[in-house]
Amino acid sequence: MVSLKLFTGSSNPELAHKIAAELEIDVGDADVTRFSDGEVDVRINESVRACDVFIIQSTSYPVNDHLMELMLLADVCRRASAATITAVLPYFGYGRQDRQTQKRVPISAKVVANMLTIGGVDRIITVDLHAEQIQGFFDVPVDVLRSARLLVDNVHQRGLRDLVVVAPDAGGVEIAGRFAMGLGATMALIDRHRDAPAKVKAMRLIGDVEGKDCLLVDDMIDTGSTLTEAADLLITSGAKSVRAAAVHPVLSGSGVERLHRSRIDELITTDTIPLPVEKQIEKVTVVSMASLLAKAIRHVHVGKSLSNVE
Repeated sequence: MVSLKLFTGSSNPELAHKIAAELEIDVGDADVTRFSDGEVDVRINESVRACDVFIIQSTSYPVNDHLMELMLLADVCRRASAATITAVLPYFGYGRQDRQTQKRVPISAKVVANMLTIGGVDRIITVDLHAEQIQGFFDVPVDVLRSARLLVDNVHQRGLRDLVVVAPDAGGVEIAGRFAMGLGATMALIDRHRDAPAKVKAMRLIGDVEGKDCLLVDDMIDTGSTLTEAADLLITSGAKSVRAAAVHPVLSGSGVERLHRSRIDELITTDTIPLPVEKQIEKVTVVSMASLLAKAIRHVHVGKSLSNVE
């Protein structure tokens, strides 16, 4: 049988080691360093000839460095005669740039898809894309795993009896719907109009949250403005408590400070992006994606369907 090899760049080595432990293998021996001018230097220190290679790499901050590491790891494995190369991107950076919102701007998600395909990647495994149409940007198979079940199971542990799942904007309705179904909860929506990115012009709550526990759901939390402003609206509308569930904890800029000062009691998120020590505050609960990603890798390696992985 073809051997399975697992490698990682520098974006999320802790998750990679958890996945390797689930698969009962070791993370492959590879060096990812920098030249003095910042160029990425990659070296694989073991044979990958005729192996199924899986490269674990979130394209999180610093996005471009981690993307280049992934590209070079894929290239060196291709040149070393790997049988297949699967890029496992727990978090797919540039996913928010999935269309032209105005004239003369790039569709950056498509550019990244082209780079990975041309670079020799045979398959993509990722978690909760920001926009589903990104799958169509690739000319290779894309498997999108859903974190909803893991996060829903974690929310269940809190024993919230009268729960409302809230989509913080129209774009979050689909993922909020999955949470509402899993939790057997009702839904509400915050209708918001923006006059510029990250600047909210107006918000309006659609649904009843009076005296209820609310769970704000989104695919990511970046600066935190969307979720924290939504939490303010929910509390002023009579909500008893507000929690948030976000798959990808980008938490850039003042995101952690904003979350800390917000009316959100708890953020439940995943380890698709590693949280440095300064971002590990009491309000944040992290659920690991390692077992789900390991199961997907195992299924791809042996040629089994991923339809029942979640």
